[in-house]
Amino acid sequence: MRLTQRDIARLARVSQTTVSLVLNNRADASARIPADTRDRVLKVIRETGYVADPLARRLQQQRNQILGVFTYESVFPSASADFYHPFLSGIEESAEERGLDLLLFTSAPVTDGRRRVFHANNRLRLADGSLLLGRHIPAEELSRLVAEQYPFVSVGRRDDPERVEPQPGSPSPLPSTPAARAAGGGGVVPYVGADYVSATATLTERASGLGHQQVAFVGPGEGAESSADRLRGFRQIAPRGLHIAPTDRPLSGVLDELLAQHFTAVFVEDLADADALAEAARGRGLTVPGDLSVVALGDASRPVPSDVDYSGFHIPRKEMGRQAVGLLEAILSGETPDLQQLLPCELVVGSTLAPPKGL
Repeated sequence: MRLTQRDIARLARVSQTTVSLVLNNRADASARIPADTRDRVLKVIRETGYVADPLARRLQQQRNQILGVFTYESVFPSASADFYHPFLSGIEESAEERGLDLLLFTSAPVTDGRRRVFHANNRLRLADGSLLLGRHIPAEELSRLVAEQYPFVSVGRRDDPERVEPQPGSPSPLPSTPAARAAGGGGVVPYVGADYVSATATLTERASGLGHQQVAFVGPGEGAESSADRLRGFRQIAPRGLHIAPTDRPLSGVLDELLAQHFTAVFVEDLADADALAEAARGRGLTVPGDLSVVALGDASRPVPSDVDYSGFHIPRKEMGRQAVGLLEAILSGETPDLQQLLPCELVVGSTLAPPKGL
């Protein structure tokens, strides 16, 4: 026969409310419970081997056992489906293991080309907490989520924003809950990200060890934290290396600049761009990596037609999704985990990084 809180209360000669407060370690009530009473309840719990009913605990914590998933960019079109699928697969797998349901928020309006989590009819409170996924997440939204103590975890590293006060006419603050108050991080944005800095620095150092002295970085290098982290890792080893942000010219123009200045190795943020650059080089009769080494700093954000094994690294996308669920669940359970976690990237030796000609 399973013991209940009522049984524990009877054996300890206290009220059922007192047992509940002791079990949940309520800080606001600890001062009202005499130490000898608390010790007596704990002694009965130890002697009987009582284990609190999980369902009752969840009800008391006001949990729905639902995690929200909010994507700042569309993740289902074929051009991006391959990139986002591992993140979603890891989220789904971890949620299933924990007996949690997922709720994908799709009603957010698009403003200035971007989705916004805060709008007049947002339904965030249908979920116990949410996972945020996307390359660009507005700092003002992260700030409001933190300030209003809504439990969330970003899949991907995010800078801690300055507090942004809601503007007049903006949607009302989210109502607070016990779980939300437990999740307050003091201005810290909880995330599970990839360690792009270390991975990029390691590859840049590897190229330097092979004899490459003229190296270049091709990618935004700013805007999204993932871009800034890659450039930071590159600069750690090659502080004077060329940085090209190909935002307003085709990759063929980028190749012209690399060849004109006799660069022998190029580090490209997106594998799809790395492949396009390598194909442009081959189209001019150059060899990769003989004439130009090409390193891909991550996975492709769009389909890549070739099957070349590019040197570089893979992003731990599935594991990021899995661990983001675990971090959010820990926050919701009132634990005190490390709120900002970086996972190592998987380095790939590949076939497109070799010593420059003549060495």
